[in-house]
Amino acid sequence: MSATRLRRPGVSPPAPIRKERTVRGPTRARGTRVRAARAAAVAISLVLVTAGCGGGSGEAAPTGDGRSSSATAAVDDGTTLTMWTRAGTEALSRAYVDAYNATHRNQVRLTGYPNEEYPAKLASAAGARALPDLFAADVVFAPQYAAEGLWQDLTDRLATTGLADRLAPGHVRAGTWEGRGYAVPHVIDLSVMFYDRKLFTRAGLDPDKPPVSLGEFAEAARAVGRLGGGVHGTYFGGNCGGCVEFTFWPSVWASGGTVLAPDGRSSTIASRQMADVFSLYRALYQEGVAAPASKDEAGPTWLAALKGGKVGIAPGPSAWLDLIEKAGVDVGVAAIPGLDGGESTFVGGDAVGIGATSAHAAQAWDFVAWTLSDAAQVEVVAKGKGVPVRTDLAVNAYSSADPRLVTINTIAAKGQTPYARNFNASFNDPQSPWLRAVRGALFGDAPAALAEGDAAITASLRQQ
Repeated sequence: MSATRLRRPGVSPPAPIRKERTVRGPTRARGTRVRAARAAAVAISLVLVTAGCGGGSGEAAPTGDGRSSSATAAVDDGTTLTMWTRAGTEALSRAYVDAYNATHRNQVRLTGYPNEEYPAKLASAAGARALPDLFAADVVFAPQYAAEGLWQDLTDRLATTGLADRLAPGHVRAGTWEGRGYAVPHVIDLSVMFYDRKLFTRAGLDPDKPPVSLGEFAEAARAVGRLGGGVHGTYFGGNCGGCVEFTFWPSVWASGGTVLAPDGRSSTIASRQMADVFSLYRALYQEGVAAPASKDEAGPTWLAALKGGKVGIAPGPSAWLDLIEKAGVDVGVAAIPGLDGGESTFVGGDAVGIGATSAHAAQAWDFVAWTLSDAAQVEVVAKGKGVPVRTDLAVNAYSSADPRLVTINTIAAKGQTPYARNFNASFNDPQSPWLRAVRGALFGDAPAALAEGDAAITASLRQQ
């Protein structure tokens, strides 16, 4: 018997894990009822304080702090590894796995789960001490999973690669808890501004000169909206907290505003910048420039709207570039601007780590380390029009061949990744105070809704 624990010493019991909403990639759809997720969270809370039996394999079981006695080994010996991910980012995880399996003795078996079911699935597996060998998760949930001990400690292993200071810093921070690293960047997804070059031309706009301020964005949307014939100037996810944070917050940041305190325990949404951003989008909706479906868009049909060739300009996930282009849209890419200029992006995506109950840490690390290699980042990620997780590979043969990818990679350095342990409950959950604030700010009184939401979000962020 080993005293393997998921809860680390000194860490308070976890906040309830609720259902995840989709934002990035085709990633953020409406979450289902939170009751099942709360029940699963009860199971994880129980197991986090209970010692369990170690695995019976030849690999050393993880210790109480999540570190394996094999420390930094990477082993490729033909072991079959299990890996889980959310459906929204499964495509890139699948590309990693296929390339790894084709060149290694170890074989990774990947399973993707619907975004809205995934957090509860992880909680249930933790409660049963049956986490997969590897699992990826939305980067904004990484602080919670790291704090709760769902991943093994990768600090010493990562140090052997010499890559720690060349990885996406926001993702690295998200996977760090109390000075130790538990996850590394896996998928980078940025919020960008997409625009239909053909509709721009028809509206008398220069498709080679996208808007550089939110005011110019609004005027471009109005110009395209005047074309009529079912064409709308813009589109947004008005009933999706995750969609709005992913696409509106960059304008706040680019305008000098903030959303969270640095420690992730206080909201700062009741700002002039946030109110002005919401007021601009509210005006576009009231004028009929934004498609009517924007009001109730909860995520599932967001991508379809941008692929239809009937929307002039709208913010969305960079991972959609290839999907929109394959739908026949001549799509341009620009940075999301601030109210009067500047630019920023929400650096989202996934982090990946080794499951706390895995008996194959050395083999799992072999896969994780390989995903950070030049070969994986250039020939798998960049070749597929993705953003490398390594900052030193942002410029590569594939990105240089497509000016839009150059734009995306350049924007990445100007973005932010929010950090908060209770991010899901506070912002992405269907019952979150953020979504209530969003609805009020978009379709009511923005300053009042944001002031009320600010206090409620802060209270949620501080729940233990």
